[in-house]
Amino acid sequence: MTVPEKWLVVVIENPEAEEPMHRVVHKVFASWAGEYLDDDSWKMNSGIDRIMEDDKSVDFYGYSGSRYSCNKGSYGVSTSYAQKVLDNIIKMANDKGIAMRVLSEDTDWMELT
Repeated sequence: MTVPEKWLVVVIENPEAEEPMHRVVHKVFASWAGEYLDDDSWKMNSGIDRIMEDDKSVDFYGYSGSRYSCNKGSYGVSTSYAQKVLDNIIKMANDKGIAMRVLSEDTDWMELT
């Protein structure tokens, strides 16, 4: 199980994808601020397959079997480094004609799957 310091959800829309199920994909972008001897880090999951939610957290299960347990009060990115990485990923996708954007914090997560 992965527990991000900060997290957000991106939606990727690729109308040219061969498989209809891959035309719209939601992914978790997770980030952590480094400490004294550690660098800042980030991860993006394989795509959201299943979601479970309670009062404090949202658990996103990925296509690969991963689980991201995300605190509801921690939506966003942890550092300017993580923001730059995310901005670059979005720009590269958009440059290839693939629409990618960050979903709002008030999204109803249970409606994504």
